[in-house]
Amino acid sequence: MTRPITLFTGQWADLPFEEVCRLASEWGYDGLEIACWGDHFEVDRALKEPGYVAGRKELLAKHGLEVYAISTHLVGQAVCDAIIDGRHQDILPARIWGDGDAEGVRTRAAAELADTARAAAELGVQTVIGFTGSPIWHLLAMFPPVSADVVEAGYAEFARRFHPILDVFDSVGVRFAHEVHPSEIAYDYWSTVRALEAVDHRPAFGLNFDPSHFVWQDLDAPGFLYDFRERIYHVDCKDAVRRLNGRNGRLGSHLPWGDPRRGWDFVSTGHGDVPWEAVFRMLNSIGYAGPISVEWEDAGMDRLVGAPEALAFVRGLAAIEPPRASFDAAFSQGASG
Repeated sequence: MTRPITLFTGQWADLPFEEVCRLASEWGYDGLEIACWGDHFEVDRALKEPGYVAGRKELLAKHGLEVYAISTHLVGQAVCDAIIDGRHQDILPARIWGDGDAEGVRTRAAAELADTARAAAELGVQTVIGFTGSPIWHLLAMFPPVSADVVEAGYAEFARRFHPILDVFDSVGVRFAHEVHPSEIAYDYWSTVRALEAVDHRPAFGLNFDPSHFVWQDLDAPGFLYDFRERIYHVDCKDAVRRLNGRNGRLGSHLPWGDPRRGWDFVSTGHGDVPWEAVFRMLNSIGYAGPISVEWEDAGMDRLVGAPEALAFVRGLAAIEPPRASFDAAFSQGASG
């Protein structure tokens, strides 16, 4: 099962898009998961500026790359977040932030997410990856105590805000792949079950699988893939490592990425605690044939060294595929003899 291996450009948005295309092509990537920030893919220009989308396609073709997904994590975060503040202003386009009125920000972010589906369709892409934000993540500590009614109201609010967005996704034939991630409406196994229930299991709403976010929670990544196999719309490869020694806590203590006092951190793919062989065997088992996207977030390694190293590692994982037809034939021969 040959899957394209792509590079997610979100951690490269400080570089011009053409420079990222050049690097990815020279390293041997098959394509890109393009971030909708920096100058990589601008949704408003894609819909309003004649020739913008064609120009992006020309740059990709020039470097022998395909595009399989675009990502809108930053804008998506503002759709459902209960608290809108300076953190959002730091990551949102000025036209989305506006005057900073919280509900206005949420409304403009939702409209942009719907427009992202339209822009993806113009680009010829069927999957948009992103965050949702959450009306209830800030209540996670559970003290003061949180009633079940408050939690249910949070999921209802998420559904109310996302159903109109998903209507647009349906209308243009594009799917939203929510990245299960801390601070989102779905961050672990059971919150994923609840989020899917909240939107009535609409096919337009699926999942972006990134096992690095499961490491700090001790979740079973292959098991998650199996149970949600019909909703795995995209796969990111990022690794994480536990550094638990009695002082380092899982929640990170507000320490920066790469600080050795953290209880966990992102590391180069293949250098951490994600059970990659089991993950890829499960991807084979559930028949996932979509792209595998390398997401680079290792604060302790130069990305110009790490990105090609990660590609080589993932290429090796992609070779994990049992020769099914040959095995079945051999087993049948032995059984009949």
